[in-house]
Amino acid sequence: MAAEDRLDLPMVGERQSLREQVAHALRAALITGEMRPGVVYSAPVLAAQFGVSATPVREAMLDLAKEGLVEAVRNKGFRVTELSDRDLDELTEIRQLIEVPTVARLAGGAREEEFERLRPVAEEIVSAAERGDLLAYVDADLRFHVELLTLAGNAHLVEVVRDLRNRARLYGLSQLRERDVLGESAREHLALLDALKSGDRQAVQHLMTEHIGHVRGIWAEH
Repeated sequence: MAAEDRLDLPMVGERQSLREQVAHALRAALITGEMRPGVVYSAPVLAAQFGVSATPVREAMLDLAKEGLVEAVRNKGFRVTELSDRDLDELTEIRQLIEVPTVARLAGGAREEEFERLRPVAEEIVSAAERGDLLAYVDADLRFHVELLTLAGNAHLVEVVRDLRNRARLYGLSQLRERDVLGESAREHLALLDALKSGDRQAVQHLMTEHIGHVRGIWAEH
């Protein structure tokens, strides 16, 4: 991997296993487009950037391969799989079919305190967008949506959506640092919480549909 292809990867600590931490960091790099489709990445080179041995990196990459995010290249490393526009359209459609009605059903129902606990995460998304921190943006965005969907009480649904979001990587995100597209998408989380707290199910449906469609629009600009 050439010097100019060095990735902006964080150092890892000890709160989770190294394998889990590396997988999390690599998944974030895939989603933001730091790791590019078609490029082969060597486990030893990535390990040097993380400051760990190659073993947890290989294990993490194998986990990502099981999710369809990368594919092994014999004696070379792992290649990021590519998604076509049709793939992204289909993933977007599935997300809308699952997430829009699920979140809409949460509107009202004496959940105001639960929604309010998500506000700091929504504000974290906005802050990350404003300072152009793509990895923090993706991490906070995923936490927000997963925690919101968890309120519906269906763990299998949450895992399905998590997998869909992981597969639908935002390849063009890194090109939008200097524009307000990310900021606009980020602020939609705050509007969604307001609609949920007010119990306006129709507004929630509209906001969720627009938000997921907005994200697909970001993909289209890569």
